Amino acid sequence: MNGQPSLFDVDDASRPLADRLRPRTLEDVVGQGHVLGADAPIGRMVAAQRLASMVLWGPPGCGKTTIARLLAEQTDLAFEPLSATFSGVADLRKVFQAAQRRREIGQGTLLFVDEIHRFNRAQQDSFLPYVEDGTVVLVGATTENPSFELNGALLSRTQVFVLKRLDDAALGTLITRAEALIGHPLPLTDDARQALIAMADGDGRYLLNMIELVQSLPTPVDSPALAAAVQKRAPLYDKAQEGHYNLISALHKSMRGSDPDAALYWLARMLDGGEDPLFIARRITRFATEDIGMADPNAVPQALAAWDVYERLGSPEGELAIAQAVVYLATAPKSIGVYRAFSAARAAAKRTGSLMPPAHILNAPTRLMKNLGYGAGYEYDPDTATGFSGANYFPDGMPRQTYYEPTSGGYERAIAERLRHWAQLREGGPGLEKHEPDGDDTA
Repeated sequence: MNGQPSLFDVDDASRPLADRLRPRTLEDVVGQGHVLGADAPIGRMVAAQRLASMVLWGPPGCGKTTIARLLAEQTDLAFEPLSATFSGVADLRKVFQAAQRRREIGQGTLLFVDEIHRFNRAQQDSFLPYVEDGTVVLVGATTENPSFELNGALLSRTQVFVLKRLDDAALGTLITRAEALIGHPLPLTDDARQALIAMADGDGRYLLNMIELVQSLPTPVDSPALAAAVQKRAPLYDKAQEGHYNLISALHKSMRGSDPDAALYWLARMLDGGEDPLFIARRITRFATEDIGMADPNAVPQALAAWDVYERLGSPEGELAIAQAVVYLATAPKSIGVYRAFSAARAAAKRTGSLMPPAHILNAPTRLMKNLGYGAGYEYDPDTATGFSGANYFPDGMPRQTYYEPTSGGYERAIAERLRHWAQLREGGPGLEKHEPDGDDTA
C-alpha cells in the first residue's frame, strides 16, 4: 500500500515481534488462502469492495484480528474494535451512534467484535437492526463453534468463515520473516527449528513470542536445550466446549474403525488436555455396548474393569487400564445388531400399544385364571428333544417379527448359526418331538 512501510521494516524495537510483523495486506496473511485468495470468498468481496457481515471462526493465533483490520483498510471502512470480554450494551450504543454519523457523510464502518460468543443473546440481538440496514459491517471473531454460541438470528445475517490453525509451512514462513526482520538466523539446529514449530501448535502469535525468547541465545541450541529455554504451549482443549466433543468423537470413531493406534493418539490428546478420565471410561463403556455388543460379549466387562481400575488407582497409573480397554475395544469385532434390534423393538412396542401376551405363557396362580386359559398348552423347552419348543411368544394376532440380525463377525457368527437352526425347527423341521413335563410348570 502506498505510504506504508515494508513488511520487514525495522520499526520500534520495543514493540513485540508479533506486532512488528503484523501483515500489511491480506496477501501477507499466511495459512488462510482458502478464504482470502483472489478466487476465495473474502478475496472476491474485497476485489468488489463489497463486504458482507461475517464471523471468523478459528483457533488462537490464526490471524482473525489482523484480517478484520486489513478488511477495513482495503475497503476504506472505519475500523471500530470491541472485545466482548470487556464491553457491554453502552459501548455498543456508542459505536452504533458513531457509525450512524459516519454513514450520514458517506463513510462506512467495520465493527470488529473479538470473542463475540461471549455476548449474551440480548447483546447479540442488538446488532441485528444495524447489520440489516448496513450501518455497520459486522466482523465477529470466535474460537468457539458459532452454531452453539451465536443465536440463529445473528447467524442468518452473517457468513461464517472457518480459519485454519497454521500448518508447518505457514509457521515456517513466519520464522523466515522474523529472521529477516531481526537480521540474522535463529540460533537453532534443524531439529530444534522443527521442534519450535511443533511447540507452537498452529498458533502464529505464540510462535513469534517464542522467537523473541530464543533470538538472542548465544549459540545454536538443540531440541532439549530449546525445551529448557521456552515453555511448551498448552494444548488447545476446552473440556466444556467444542474441543471436548471433537476429540471424544475422534476417539469413538477410531475405535469403531478398528484403528488402535489412532484411538490411543486421541486418548492421549484428551488426557494431555486435562479431560476427566472417568468421562472417557464412561464413553468407552457406552461404545462397548453400542458398537461391539454381542460380537464380543467380553467388551463390556473389559470396559467396566478399566473403569473400576481407574477408580481404584487414579492418575497416572489408572490411565493405563483405560488405554488397555481402548486397544481391546478397537481390535474387537464390531456389531450394532443389538442396538438396531432394540431400536426396532421399541418402535414396534410403541406402534402396537397394549397387546396382551399369548395366554400360554401367562402364569395361572388362581383357579379363575386357569379357567380362563392362562398357561394352557405351555411347552417347557428344556423337556423337548431339542431343548426348543418353537412356540410363539408374540401377542396373538401379531405376525412374528425379526429384530435381531447378528453379523458374521466374532461371537455373533455362532449366534447366527444357532438362530438359523431354531428357525428351521420352528418351521417344522426335525427335532420338535416333546417330552411330557414332570408336573405342572408355569414358571
